[in-house]
Amino acid sequence: MNVPLWLWLATIGGLLALIAVDLVLVDRKPHRVSTGEAARWVIFYISCAVVFGAAVWMLGGHDPGVEFFTGYITEYSLSVDNLFIFMVIMSSFKVPAIHQHRVLLIGILLALVMRGAFIAVGAALIAQFVWIFFVFGAVLVWTAVSMVRDKGGHDEYHENAVTKWVRKIFPVTEDYVGHRSTVKRDGKRWITPMFVVIVAIGSADLLFAVDSIPAIFGITQDAYLVFAANAFALMGLRQLYFLLGGLVTKLVYLSYGLAIILGFIGAKLFLHALHEYHVVPDWLEINNWLSLGVIVAVLTVTTVASLYKTRRDPDAAAGPNLMLDAEAPEERAARAQAEEAATAAER
Repeated sequence: MNVPLWLWLATIGGLLALIAVDLVLVDRKPHRVSTGEAARWVIFYISCAVVFGAAVWMLGGHDPGVEFFTGYITEYSLSVDNLFIFMVIMSSFKVPAIHQHRVLLIGILLALVMRGAFIAVGAALIAQFVWIFFVFGAVLVWTAVSMVRDKGGHDEYHENAVTKWVRKIFPVTEDYVGHRSTVKRDGKRWITPMFVVIVAIGSADLLFAVDSIPAIFGITQDAYLVFAANAFALMGLRQLYFLLGGLVTKLVYLSYGLAIILGFIGAKLFLHALHEYHVVPDWLEINNWLSLGVIVAVLTVTTVASLYKTRRDPDAAAGPNLMLDAEAPEERAARAQAEEAATAAER
């Protein structure tokens, strides 16, 4: 599509407005996000993506519309697998439940900015070099093989280089200070564990972009659609985290399904590159409708098979429920006061 500058600015402005609404309505007062609240927000963000996709379909044509929806479903499904590591990070850093939403919001916002840079670089490379499709395809196939070998294991979190660098450069307080990222003590600026876990979430999601960005470029080479699909998938990821909770561990075959999808898109990238070099016949092509059908079918079979497996064998779940139920200091204090008041009343 030929996307004018004003449409880019309007889209980014709309996304920023959504983030602002999220901050005002959800994160203005830190609290535990209930399942019902998370479900409403997930429906809201999915509805926003559907409305956007419908607008693309009507104004840009059915091909860009199919490309957006296929890319969005792919990015969202890959994001579900990312929830495993998010849960492990939250558990590792013992993030209080009332602050988990803010951690995800800021961490994913940082990831969105960094992914935007990745998308710009990827689009520039694709426009100049056909062989880059072979590179992207190889990355996806390698990731697919790694997922099968690893069997989706995310049992432990090991801090990456970025998080270690932050700890090395700045002094870190031992405890959380509400939702504050920095505090000043004895004339010295300290960062809190809140700042470190935000960096951990953001940098972890950036690593996930290594497979998700090539994957969506295998579906569409339009930078606008690639960015929009990533943005809507990331925006809905936070609430999906609270909605699914420990249920995500029941998707025991998810990694296998995603490996099939990544391998399929990798093959599509190889074919596309071969078409550009006029090596294969025109009829040997994976069109957008076939891509969408394969992705939806694989995700459906994977989900149904996973739920059937864990229903028959509860011990088959992919690890314990890592949704942290930790209390923040203010929550503990309030609960302690309530218990003291109840004890005094009984006396």
